Amino acid sequence: MPTVKLILEYDGTNYAGWQRQPDQPTIQEAVESALYLLTQSHASVIAAGRTDAGVHALGQVASFRINKAWTAAEWIRGFNARLPKDIAVRSAAIMPDEFHARYAARGKLYEYRIVNRPERPAVARTYSWHIGPFLKIEPMIQAGNALIGSHDFSSFEGTLTDNEDPMCNIQQLTVTRQDDRLNIHIYADRFLKHMVRNIVGTLVEIGHGKRSVMNISEILAARDRRRAGRTAPPQGLFLVKVDYATIS
Repeated sequence: MPTVKLILEYDGTNYAGWQRQPDQPTIQEAVESALYLLTQSHASVIAAGRTDAGVHALGQVASFRINKAWTAAEWIRGFNARLPKDIAVRSAAIMPDEFHARYAARGKLYEYRIVNRPERPAVARTYSWHIGPFLKIEPMIQAGNALIGSHDFSSFEGTLTDNEDPMCNIQQLTVTRQDDRLNIHIYADRFLKHMVRNIVGTLVEIGHGKRSVMNISEILAARDRRRAGRTAPPQGLFLVKVDYATIS
């Protein structure tokens, strides 16, 4: 049975995240439904990361195995003719049997977008976090640098998770401003539940002077979610890309 790899783009506004849930629309349900309409076969579609409700993706990776010897171009055309308008397949590839979208992933890049001005945005309202008071970017950059490296990120992990390994290696964390837009990019080998949003919420509190840059080391050492900042809202978060070893 061939293994098919998809790169997906989606607007998560109207979905309860990636993973199937009873009585709620999800990205996984939409993709698997389109796959059934296309092939009349049921198959489980596995994602590199289970994005939360309202979170978007520019480069989510998914894979599935199915007894269809179709070309990559046929999969792209077939899916995009059957998926909702807010989900699209950007590319497809036929992979070796051992490829798995989640377990073969070696790194992920997330982007978080903030509109920082007194006036609320209209067009960007579902794709950014609106923050009225001015954010000082320099201490946010310093705090981001303090998070780079391999750490126990328990203080930035959401509740109700069955994860047993809190260690993650952040290899890049940048905060940039262009006019009234702030972009935060975080690249790591893996992420805990709500980790990016909790980091962003903490950086915003630092940018407002509510926390010190020096507080980062204390937060990490505490291994206690209550010590970090608020959880940033989901609509500003984008999964940009997923990296794999040479198998991909």
